[in-house]
Amino acid sequence: MRRRLPLAVAAAVLVTGALAGCAQGAPAATPSASSGLMGAITVDAAASLDKVFPALARSFERRHPGATVTFNFGGSSALAASIVSGAPVDVFAAASTTTMRTVQTADLTAGAPVVIARNRLEIAVPPGNPGKVSGLRDFADAGRTIVVCDRTVPCGAAAQQVFALAGVTAKPDSYEPDVTSVLTKVAGNDADAGLVYVTDVRAAGAKVEGIPFPEAEQAITDYPIAALKGSEHAALAAAWVAWVRAHERELRSAGFLAPQ
Repeated sequence: MRRRLPLAVAAAVLVTGALAGCAQGAPAATPSASSGLMGAITVDAAASLDKVFPALARSFERRHPGATVTFNFGGSSALAASIVSGAPVDVFAAASTTTMRTVQTADLTAGAPVVIARNRLEIAVPPGNPGKVSGLRDFADAGRTIVVCDRTVPCGAAAQQVFALAGVTAKPDSYEPDVTSVLTKVAGNDADAGLVYVTDVRAAGAKVEGIPFPEAEQAITDYPIAALKGSEHAALAAAWVAWVRAHERELRSAGFLAPQ
């Protein structure tokens, strides 16, 4: 005959068993539930990051349900100027260390910027390459419609560097504010060729074709990132920077080179 335990003892046995079960097999609470990271941050980032950063933000927000990441993508130089002028930004990711230095010189970075990736240029042409572009020398042909980034933004500075390396005097029909604008003109068949980053060609898929050229390897661009001073959610901004740094695989999958 089974002996019945007193009620208090039985309750203690049940609690002990439940705790043991938690220790042995129940899933642990997710760190996001206790991280305390809540609020919204604004990230200003180079236009060439406009595909990979939103994907990283989705996984970051799943990890931290109380957090929201909002982006402003554009030419790094214009973004840096806006930050220096007082725009409320929590994190800045630039397409060049020179541009980041503008923000550093204004004493606006919360810590030393860290390079998260590198990138290189590639010629973008419409599908089928109707302009029969084969290399950088075709950028000197006034008979072709050519678009490049403005000299003041990193992709434009890199373009001038590769033209000099190739000994080419380019004759662009327009200078665009960022790589997104260059890519839009090429994809829309409004230009025979443009200079963008490898990552932009990859992200565009079938909308453009890419033509590599050797001088691009001598004009590789660093991408630094830094949390900024004055953020109302400094811990969240720092967590986002750490998240990006921890997900190099996603950056590499998008075509970026690993930082040195």
